[in-house]
Amino acid sequence: MNKVYEKDGYVLRLARKEDAEEYFENNFRPFDPETARLTGSRTDFSHDEVVGFLKKCIDDKDRFDFLILSPQGKIIGESVLNEIDWELRKANFRIAVFHPEDCGKGIGSWAIQSTLDFAFREARLHRVELDVFSFNPRAIKAYEKAGFRREGVLRDAVKDGDKYGDDILMAILEEEWE
Repeated sequence: MNKVYEKDGYVLRLARKEDAEEYFENNFRPFDPETARLTGSRTDFSHDEVVGFLKKCIDDKDRFDFLILSPQGKIIGESVLNEIDWELRKANFRIAVFHPEDCGKGIGSWAIQSTLDFAFREARLHRVELDVFSFNPRAIKAYEKAGFRREGVLRDAVKDGDKYGDDILMAILEEEWE
């Protein structure tokens, strides 16, 4: 499966091992603090940690790691189906647009739609699920626009600085996608 999606010069394609260095250099030196906050990630990653992780992901048969490339060919984000359970035909989903200047342009919404297209048409999944923090309203709106439905809320399950936030569970089924 080597599906490539394109829109307005942006490209969404599966990651390749030769992408690992650029993936690290362009996005993790340093990792944007706001992206880390909204994704529940940390901000400090070593070169070997990131490069090794991406290369390992590419070999993992239970995940698909897509990269989002700008019209200039720069890696600006990722859209991932991971933790795939092939028997139940379900996967976890996550997405990140790494730089604030690339947000708010519809790139994330397009990448979500394209990844779901791949999930249901190519990978033949039945269910795609995710969790999103209540303090990330832009992501919640994008997921709802793509057809994800709220299934539950883990109240005060995450921290946002000194405040608590909810962890919202969402999913979309193949018949809802069609």
